[in-house]
Amino acid sequence: MTLGPIEIAVIGFENGKFNGEIVSQLNTLVEAGTISIIDGVFVRRDSEDGVEYVELDQVGEDNEASRLADVLDRVEGLVSEEDVEELAAELPVGGAAAMLVFEHTWMKPLRDAIGAAGGELIDTIRVPGPVVQEVLEEIAALESEEN
Repeated sequence: MTLGPIEIAVIGFENGKFNGEIVSQLNTLVEAGTISIIDGVFVRRDSEDGVEYVELDQVGEDNEASRLADVLDRVEGLVSEEDVEELAAELPVGGAAAMLVFEHTWMKPLRDAIGAAGGELIDTIRVPGPVVQEVLEEIAALESEEN
């Protein structure tokens, strides 16, 4: 099975608690065939040197994060220990984050059509919304200076 483009999203929780409120939107995206959640991990820093993490497919039933684990399509093992260490190093004490790996399943038919037409999907680039907004604001500021 050939995967579509893969993206990793890191979602931070300053208070260290995931309450599952994002699950309904993730369910909508999964059920629509837009994405498939294929891996994930929760990381929590409880002290300067203390970090705990649990892979999404190993979340217990009593954990709030278990609702997110239910959205998991399959586990591809794409999150490495180095990824977890890098994420944990950025967390403040008391903070937590979820790293979700998802496949852009909406892109697979387009990718296949490109291949059938003799083309090749060479790259995909994701630019975060806040970065786009910042660039647009800078462009607007430059345009207003010119006028």
